[in-house]
Amino acid sequence: MTTQVTDRCESLKKCQEGLGYSFKDVTLLERALVHTSCRLEYNGSNERLEFLGDAILGMVISEHLYKTFPECPEGELTRIKSVVVSQALLAKVGKRLKLGHYITVGKGLSDRQSFPRSLIANVFEAIIAAIYLDRGLQATHDFILTHLGEEIKLVSKDEHEKNYKSLLQQYCQKHLTTTPHYKVIKQEGPDHGKTFEVMVVIKDEEYGRGKGNSKKEAEQSAAKAALQAVGKGNPAEDSL
Repeated sequence: MTTQVTDRCESLKKCQEGLGYSFKDVTLLERALVHTSCRLEYNGSNERLEFLGDAILGMVISEHLYKTFPECPEGELTRIKSVVVSQALLAKVGKRLKLGHYITVGKGLSDRQSFPRSLIANVFEAIIAAIYLDRGLQATHDFILTHLGEEIKLVSKDEHEKNYKSLLQQYCQKHLTTTPHYKVIKQEGPDHGKTFEVMVVIKDEEYGRGKGNSKKEAEQSAAKAALQAVGKGNPAEDSL
């Protein structure tokens, strides 16, 4: 066994220890860790697994919220879910699991300390799909709630970052009988590390701008600025 293969086996072993899950078919984990920047070299990437993992994550979280919060209306369940499955939170959990140490990337992404949040979040979703294919839904359900259960509690208690887009939309529909629109006004950087600037428009008038490493992140920042502009600087208020 070559040194490179030995090192990779050891890396996969450490990754599983960090995840708290042991794969029957470790090649599923290996595929989940291959970023699209080197898909040709590895005859594929984790994109298909990410697609499946995103759907499974949404279903598991939706079912959990439905059963855990029987008194919550649909809007509140949607708000909690949107934060729990957001790129920001998934990246936070992925960093806690040190996924950046194990991802296989192309030469253009050699700096593991500056991986985009989207990359880490996508790998986490790919791992969810890999576990589902490895041992089925129950094992996947247990894995998701093990790593996201505490975050769900924080979000439900309003102790986590708000979904400002959702809050702004609720405010606009209730008080202005309209919905906000978001426009990308600037994007800079390489494909794997772009930054976006977004403007939020309400009734043809600009209400705020925001920047981020993804369009979604920039839109959240712009929505937060817009809430402050309309006098809702504390979006935790129930009386939006």
